[in-house]
Amino acid sequence: MDNPNNQGGQNQGAGQLNIELSEEMAEGIYANLAIITHSNAEFVVDFISVMPGIPKARVKSRIILTPQHAKRFMKAVMDNVKKYESMHGTIQDQEPVSIPMNFGGPVAKA
Repeated sequence: MDNPNNQGGQNQGAGQLNIELSEEMAEGIYANLAIITHSNAEFVVDFISVMPGIPKARVKSRIILTPQHAKRFMKAVMDNVKKYESMHGTIQDQEPVSIPMNFGGPVAKA
């Protein structure tokens, strides 16, 4: 997770991972909502694109993580937000989105 811009094909030192990023994957998928659920064995993160005035949204991508990788991911996102804010200023929270939070799956509890 440390070097997401590695396009692959570069010589890596011992113990480093060569990560390839296809052109299609590099385009990315827009999401403005993430729904996180979990069991004792995994975290499931569904990335969704919600459009104003449209009452239906589709999951664009689903990522399944072990609890250990979910915690590592959380720390990496927190670190990157701190770095972003040190360069660009504090990210302002917006008002919570008022959409139904029951998407037919198990309800996550905090």
